[in-house]
Amino acid sequence: MNRELIHIIEHMSKERGIPKESIISTLESALMSAVRKKVGLNPEIAIKIDPEKGGILITALKKIVKNVSNPGEEISLKDAKIIDPSKEIDDVIETPMAFNNFDFGRIAAQTAKQVLFQRVREAEKEAIFDEFKDKAGQIVNGVIIRKEKGNYYVALGRAEGTLPQKSTLPSETLKRGETIRAYIEEVKIKNSGPVILLSRTHPQFVAELFKMEIPEIYDGLVQIKDIVREAGDRTKLSVISNNPMIDPVGACVGMKGTRVQSIVRELKGERIDIIPWTDDPRVLIPKALSPAHVESIGLDEEGKSAMVVVSDQQLSIAIGKKGQNVRLASQLTGWEIEIIGESEYEKMRTGQGAAEEDTGLLKEHASGDEKK
Repeated sequence: MNRELIHIIEHMSKERGIPKESIISTLESALMSAVRKKVGLNPEIAIKIDPEKGGILITALKKIVKNVSNPGEEISLKDAKIIDPSKEIDDVIETPMAFNNFDFGRIAAQTAKQVLFQRVREAEKEAIFDEFKDKAGQIVNGVIIRKEKGNYYVALGRAEGTLPQKSTLPSETLKRGETIRAYIEEVKIKNSGPVILLSRTHPQFVAELFKMEIPEIYDGLVQIKDIVREAGDRTKLSVISNNPMIDPVGACVGMKGTRVQSIVRELKGERIDIIPWTDDPRVLIPKALSPAHVESIGLDEEGKSAMVVVSDQQLSIAIGKKGQNVRLASQLTGWEIEIIGESEYEKMRTGQGAAEEDTGLLKEHASGDEKK
């Protein structure tokens, strides 16, 4: 019987991923609740389970007296000396109680079962939280198990992650049983258990994909300085090499684009612009506006704004659909960027529209104009 108890404990520990000591402690508490149902609050009782042999020891604290009037809480000096010869009158002693003498009954047994189940579930939740709390900011693989109320639920081993539909790519519809990769955005604990919040739209999802796919980034030879994203459409990231022998953009793109294409496939065709980082905004801003070609640029250092001139044919490319390209470039560089075509700029330079612009940004930008 005792070996069977140890076998159950070990099996539960392995299956649920809960330390054996935690299960034993939980079982002791469950048995304590059952004993309390039987004998009440007095005497003070302790229960210990031998983790090796499975033996159950129940002890009751009793006061040593000359004449015993309450056997449940008192013990004679003679009987106490048998247990511990050093004890004297008025001392308190732990007296062993025979486990088999307890008829727990249906209610007591049910109480023990309920407490054990509850404590094991709590321990399981804590174990899952401890496993994933340090994984926030990492990518995990999971399997879609269901969709409820606008959320996908993803099996992550013995844990379950939550992937809101709004955090999936606009072009994808996930199906039950499908294996996906997702970014752990947050791990928190609630009364219902640990919540593992996943995302496929977070900018750092792309950064972590690059870290997984590009050995130079994983090893720290190439560093992602910044990354901005409008999920499903375009990502822009700036990179810098910590080794002068390594081209950071070339390392990310790979031979014939093989490295970056594997990431593009994961993102369902999302466009990715990889830009070499520099602290010179006259170089960084035109690069950030890729794939557009910049003719000239003027800077307002104090206002941290830039006026960029492009050919009339490049104007729509530089601005992007619904302003996306210039918006992402501004976010990536930290500069407010205004884009105008060459014909419009020539009119401004020759005085047309000077009434509106002469004392404004144009004057400051024009004084700093440089041809690329």
